[in-house]
Amino acid sequence: MKIALIGIIVGIVSGMFASGGGLILVPIYTYFMKLEEKQARATSLFCILPMVIVTAILYGTSNFINWQIGIKCAIGGVIGGIIGSKLLNIIPIKYLQLFFILFLFYAGISILLK
Repeated sequence: MKIALIGIIVGIVSGMFASGGGLILVPIYTYFMKLEEKQARATSLFCILPMVIVTAILYGTSNFINWQIGIKCAIGGVIGGIIGSKLLNIIPIKYLQLFFILFLFYAGISILLK
């Protein structure tokens, strides 16, 4: 039940803010569920897929999606996902954590400055 509740909360946040559930799931998986860092990242991606599909359908039926931009970005995202998953196997955990912290810091500052 606890895991399903986490999924519901992450789905709401992801659907409302398009924040990417991984920003929430990875810390939850590593700190509260004691998963290894790389396993937490891979598991969060698996969990995000159904959320993304459902919210994309709902946003698409409400005409919120710019299909031309979305398709081009999705192609790049697939290529980047392949590269990122390969890098996950190569990069040491401490550097993954550092990149994640820097990304969150950058994202937070960017939001505050808008």
